[in-house]
Amino acid sequence: MSVYQYPLEAPVSLRRLITVPALAATLACGPAKLTRREAERDIRQDYPVVVSVRVAESARAVKGSPEHARLVGLQEALSRTGWFAVSRSAEGDREQFQFKLKPQAPKTIRTSASGFELPAAEAEFVRILPRLETTRDGVRVTYLIRLVHPTDLFPVFLALHPGVRVGETKERHASYRLQGRSWVLMDTDESFKKAL
Repeated sequence: MSVYQYPLEAPVSLRRLITVPALAATLACGPAKLTRREAERDIRQDYPVVVSVRVAESARAVKGSPEHARLVGLQEALSRTGWFAVSRSAEGDREQFQFKLKPQAPKTIRTSASGFELPAAEAEFVRILPRLETTRDGVRVTYLIRLVHPTDLFPVFLALHPGVRVGETKERHASYRLQGRSWVLMDTDESFKKAL
């Protein structure tokens, strides 16, 4: 006599009880992925920024050095604005440059303990580049900014950065770190402050 045995099958309700929690656990514990849209939303909030030139009240350099040529170019650009008094004095093989703000200078030029900060233009956010690079600590996002709205002090910026053009784009980078299930913008390599 042969006995036919039915394969052991779990009842339908038992299969559902196992499948639903397994699916939910897979979805909940799966890796969160940073999207370009999320990164763009976060980074766009920090723009536009004011592109400024920092000028030390006093600087010295060896005559004939690249730093000396840069200071001479800065002196000429600041003298053309009419808002700075510039003096130079020789000290052996070095030359001392003194920059002083005149009373009729605009209030947009800020003074600090070590010198002056001149607003030259603004930089606006353009877009996120397609590549999001995974790093050991999180994700590195590359994005573009564009130089716009030059001020009267833009020639001073050009004296220090001769290859820069208005409307030109430049890459910047932001780093994100996963905290829990959310991606958090940790920092960017933008060195300028948000325009008010």
